[in-house]
Amino acid sequence: MISVLVVDDDFMVAGIHARFVDRTPGFSVAGTARSGAEALRMCADLSPDLVLLDVHLPDMSGLEVLQQLRADGSAVGVVMVTAERDAEAVRTALHGGAMQYLVKPFEYVDFAARMQRVREALTTLAAGAPDQATIDRAFGGPPSSSADLPKGLSPESAQLVADALAQNPELSAADCGDRVGLSRVSARRYLEYFVDQGLAAVRLNYGNAGRPERRYRWR
Repeated sequence: MISVLVVDDDFMVAGIHARFVDRTPGFSVAGTARSGAEALRMCADLSPDLVLLDVHLPDMSGLEVLQQLRADGSAVGVVMVTAERDAEAVRTALHGGAMQYLVKPFEYVDFAARMQRVREALTTLAAGAPDQATIDRAFGGPPSSSADLPKGLSPESAQLVADALAQNPELSAADCGDRVGLSRVSARRYLEYFVDQGLAAVRLNYGNAGRPERRYRWR
């Protein structure tokens, strides 16, 4: 489980982001900070794995918080979550080692896609010498090229569905959709694609009445 510190001066926005974190498999909220100084103090006290960091804070900018973390020798993962679109801010975040830069407002599915990339970078690189595909994903590359997927399917959502399958013994399309923020029909398209590719298996679950339910598992 990846622990996350949410940093935003708006308590309503911080609450929304905290709920997004709790909704995403593999993540949990370690705490919430409302200022840069509080964020730095909580990072020292709680040692979170990841910080969701707004740029606009009342006492200092989130970019200054990021710079201070690095100056203190902290290797905590940082995802900028902000309405700031200035190119210089984005460059500063990139040079400071931010893993993702997510512009407000955004939907949960966009948030979850980036968080799952972060999770993969934080977990798979700790397992030993990675191959090139793992390195590419860790540096922000998509899980697969759009050209590799049928029309209408996205690499980000495909990664979400794959992660959901990997984290559960078996899922229906409805179960999968609920976990990743997709409709049952959309989730089933990704699941059937993985079956066609030999990456997932499907079985029919015969209930007491009605059509059998298709249940999917990762191979």
